[in-house]
Amino acid sequence: MKKQIIFMTLLFLIIAIGTGKAAKKLDVVTTLPSLASITENIGGDQVKVYSITRGVQDAHYVEAKPSYMLNLNKADLLIYSGLELEIGWLPLLIQGARNQKVVVGARGNLNASLALPEQGILEKPRGEVDRSMGDVHPAGNPHYLLNPHNGFKVAEFIADKLIELDPDHQSVYENNLETFKKALSEKIKQWETKAKVLNGLEVVCYHVHWSYLLDWLGIQQAGYIELRPGIPPTPRHKREIIELIKQHGIKLVIVSSWKDPKKSKEVADETGAELVILPGEVNAMDGSEDYFLWINYLVNQLIEKWNSHREKSD
Repeated sequence: MKKQIIFMTLLFLIIAIGTGKAAKKLDVVTTLPSLASITENIGGDQVKVYSITRGVQDAHYVEAKPSYMLNLNKADLLIYSGLELEIGWLPLLIQGARNQKVVVGARGNLNASLALPEQGILEKPRGEVDRSMGDVHPAGNPHYLLNPHNGFKVAEFIADKLIELDPDHQSVYENNLETFKKALSEKIKQWETKAKVLNGLEVVCYHVHWSYLLDWLGIQQAGYIELRPGIPPTPRHKREIIELIKQHGIKLVIVSSWKDPKKSKEVADETGAELVILPGEVNAMDGSEDYFLWINYLVNQLIEKWNSHREKSD
């Protein structure tokens, strides 16, 4: 009887240990909600994902809070945009987290921009960059997930890393990746068909943010309301943009949801253009709660605002 009790106890412990191991999820921390959404699609039930920033935040300017360090301390994997988007705060978080798994060069440190070929990075400045040029990213524009074709590349990159860290669930990650790619491919066809009406359209943006989205849809950026990236317009520059809009017959003025729309609205009101406020990230506005919904919202909003302006003009 005693031997039987010992045997059952050992069996219970073996089962408990095995079950605990199987139930362990990868702790993933991302810097952006869009990266979190893609990771959740690929990782499924095998990952627990936490995004440092929220959709309503401009990821250029984030306070390195201790709570973020605590989450990063427990992480198996850190996924970030790269291209110096998080340069002002992420190094501080990594240092404060004291987690060797996620330091630069470690297996758990994933710079998502490395999924893109160099020629796929837009607006990489030539020559030296200094502060007089504004908030220019020396490595190029970091908002590449606004083009869903880049979403493919990043999803594949993340899947490869999840498989490397958790090979026992390789088939899960591969199947989820294929499901994601199939769904995204179908949506891209729909979006591109709907957005043909926007091809060749000229717009003015408040900030250099939307380049990947507009390039994908064949929309031309005629100018920016900001004097330089991150620097508000002077009265003279604002007047020049207003004259540009009138001369070119530009119909849409675009501003990110996390920017103060006051200057953009003043320009739109004075020129008769339509003001378009777009969610700068996943979950920045209602209807943009995941990666698919975000891109869908952006495409539909541009089309709706363009159609609305045409109807007013008729």
